[in-house]
Amino acid sequence: MSAEIKRYIEDKELLKEFIDMDTVTDNGKIVGTQKEEVQPMSGGQERVFRPVIRLPDRNAILTRINPENRDTSVFVKLRPAWEELRSYLTAKGRKRFEVYVCTMAERDYALEMWRLLDPEGNLISPQQLSERVNCVKSGSKKSLQNVFRDRRCHPKMAMVIDDRLNVWDDKDQHRVHVVPAYIPYYAPQAEMANAVPVLCVARNVACNVRGGFFREFDENLLRKVFELYYENGLLDLPYAPDVGDYLVCEDTSFVPGNKDQAPIPEGMRGTEVEKRLNGQSYRWEQREGQQMPSSIRSPDDEGMPIRGTGGVRNIQPNGGSLAITPSVYVTVLQEIGRLCDSKVEFRSTVSSVRSMLFSVEVLFNNEKIGIGVGKTRDEAQVQAAEKALQNLESEYISSTSCVHQALLCTLKSYL
Repeated sequence: MSAEIKRYIEDKELLKEFIDMDTVTDNGKIVGTQKEEVQPMSGGQERVFRPVIRLPDRNAILTRINPENRDTSVFVKLRPAWEELRSYLTAKGRKRFEVYVCTMAERDYALEMWRLLDPEGNLISPQQLSERVNCVKSGSKKSLQNVFRDRRCHPKMAMVIDDRLNVWDDKDQHRVHVVPAYIPYYAPQAEMANAVPVLCVARNVACNVRGGFFREFDENLLRKVFELYYENGLLDLPYAPDVGDYLVCEDTSFVPGNKDQAPIPEGMRGTEVEKRLNGQSYRWEQREGQQMPSSIRSPDDEGMPIRGTGGVRNIQPNGGSLAITPSVYVTVLQEIGRLCDSKVEFRSTVSSVRSMLFSVEVLFNNEKIGIGVGKTRDEAQVQAAEKALQNLESEYISSTSCVHQALLCTLKSYL
């Protein structure tokens, strides 16, 4: 801890020197300020020049929010691997994501922090900055609906990176990739505790999400839309992909033999997603030589909340036994809800943060009938659906009503 205290004291002295003298002494060398022009502060029209000192060796920047008030001077520590994440997002001039900022900080402070993170305006152009930075009042919740006031993006297409989950609206929390809070003095070793830095993990997760979302959109959703007819009902509409369906935990335990950064692929990464790219199903890969029934949904649909019911009833047993893919449990549960005119809802809950597990509850007419826990949301959802089906079969096994008989028939067809 003595090294952290020493570094904190040194940085504090640099900030004091910057406040008093507009210079700092770094390793015996005096460094002066550079005047950087920024956008006018809130309500102002005149050009603003801020005194700024950049210390690349310390990964730090000193700036002054209000150039006329020395008490607004701040010492900024940049989080390790920010350059790697930014490079992935910009993709050599072809942005992979449209970037928005949602913060509870004061607006002038937030604008300056973002300017330091994106000095060339590659992620957010200066013309868009005022509308892309959303400052939330204290006590309010962050909301994607409020972030996208320009209506250019739907919340289902947004991935959030934040160090706190509970500051977001409940309906947006499943789209949040939670990273550990950056505490440079208290626990600097936490940033390098894993083989992959925290922001590199976020970069890899964003890569997986982007690849999974557009693969589903291009290869499945468009095809299903073209297969629809005017006579189709609402339940036949395909499920709209949601970014939250592709947020999975990134394995950071692998230590690459080559320290050089490998090129970032456009598609998905990770063991689970690679299987989806190769068209493999977890259950079917163990049965080499068998052919997957064409009526079973593709692996890209596994674990997602399924709105339509078409194509499910024609599944036929192969060799006298039915090989069930994980998505069938979810499909059957939705079919039971349709037969019983009941609402089936999958609700994500926060499991243990330390164990990095996901938890999903199944609600049948607002009554919890099953819960599942897994390393990914898909795995937890499938487990919850399977347990819910077992509970429903036990509860209605002696029922004689028409609807319940239909429910039993559906259960026995798939279990």
